[in-house]
Amino acid sequence: MKIVIAQMQHETNTFSPVPTPWEAFGHNGPLLGARALEGMRGTRTAMGGLIAVAEAAGVEIVTPVAGYAPPSGPVDGAAWDRFCALICEAVDQGCDAVMLDLHGAMVVKERSDDGEGALLAKLRAVAPKIPVAVSLDLHANVTEALVRHCDILTGYKTYPHVDMHESGELAGRILMRMLRGEVKPVMAFGQRPLLAQTLCMNTDEQPMKGFVDLARQAEREGLLAATAFGGFPAADIRDAGVSAVVVADGDRARAQAACDAMLDHAWSRRADFIYQGRPLAQAVAEAKRLEAAHGGPVLLLDHADNCASGATQDTMHVLREALAQGLAGIGVGPIRDPQSVAACIQAGVGARMHLQLGGKTPMPAIGLKGEPLAVSGTVRAITDGEYTITGPQLTGMRAHMGRSVLLDTGTAEIVITERLQEPWDRGVFTSLGLDPAGKRFLLLKSRMYYRPVFLPMAKGAVLCDGVGVGSSDNAIFHFERLRRPMYPLDAQFPGLP
Repeated sequence: MKIVIAQMQHETNTFSPVPTPWEAFGHNGPLLGARALEGMRGTRTAMGGLIAVAEAAGVEIVTPVAGYAPPSGPVDGAAWDRFCALICEAVDQGCDAVMLDLHGAMVVKERSDDGEGALLAKLRAVAPKIPVAVSLDLHANVTEALVRHCDILTGYKTYPHVDMHESGELAGRILMRMLRGEVKPVMAFGQRPLLAQTLCMNTDEQPMKGFVDLARQAEREGLLAATAFGGFPAADIRDAGVSAVVVADGDRARAQAACDAMLDHAWSRRADFIYQGRPLAQAVAEAKRLEAAHGGPVLLLDHADNCASGATQDTMHVLREALAQGLAGIGVGPIRDPQSVAACIQAGVGARMHLQLGGKTPMPAIGLKGEPLAVSGTVRAITDGEYTITGPQLTGMRAHMGRSVLLDTGTAEIVITERLQEPWDRGVFTSLGLDPAGKRFLLLKSRMYYRPVFLPMAKGAVLCDGVGVGSSDNAIFHFERLRRPMYPLDAQFPGLP
């Protein structure tokens, strides 16, 4: 038996100015062929889980491509074309099944608002009867086409995502049972007009916990798989928003009943899925009080500029406010600023630098220009920006921040990188010689992935409403293609309680 396994992962923020070429999918591009198998085997990813199931079954594995790009603007059409060609050509050469690690929120320039659904349609045109199993991200904006063109669909049940591997394993196990004739998977799918915000999707807290708990309950009661999708709100496409998918063994009516129950629950808690912010100065002042009372580190979470939501990772508003309020002993990072990195490298370790840091990326979709922050400091370290993730998220994956430097201003030690990098592991700091646990404050451009790694070491955490295309303020975004009515953008919803 031969199974094709591939990864095409991207969460598209349609308001983001950050480009997404082929080279963004990994270290100068995705892993191909045997390198994809070796690079993804044993990782805490959905593709790692798919590979584990296939290897346990003793089947031949073909891995044409494995690529993940940090959330950013729409994917270049040529990059998507290449992903599709590699996967479809591998399937066309003959196989018994296909397993895919996808995201579910990919938008492709001049191609499709539904990059994954369009890929699956191409795959079906090549091999209409080949069983296809797919694992998606919890933030997938699931479409009818995506569901229609596969046989099995699962998704993560945690945010922060620490069960990617398990989602892949579940999809793979159901597929293997299907191939052995033990089950006949059928799927039910539904949506609700709810543009939930990712800050309200922590699966350990309500309201997302209740939504996901119903999915877990459905599986305990015998359904093959059930997934509560929060959706990705920073996407001006028709199908952005909350959805659910349930897989049953031959009983579509039972699957649909479970799917509807999950969605009705989410809709009943719709107000709780919307983040309520406060002025930035108040948040920074609270962090200062927490550190004075309990010590550090206290986390300053610059969530609007979180690159894992497609932001530019170079807005300086939160750091500017922290310095204005007299905070010191701050660890910051990463800030993406290739120009500042190049200047520090040219000067060398020990050099005194005067930089216009960050603020170099215009954000036309929200009508803002970059605002650099003038800083002076000493270059303490220069690295290639590579490290292996050891925390519970993406464990074993090699991280590539690009060339990176550590700048010490006296009040702040700032990690500056060439590439986008979510702070999902201590390695963003320790790879440059900075111990995050020893700081009074940590300014992280993060909204959720800080929790498994940085929250356990912290004495407090404060959400800081800075500036960026990852903002949770719906008022700054102009939606044109999103289906309407949509909560909380609209007030009337005919046919819904």
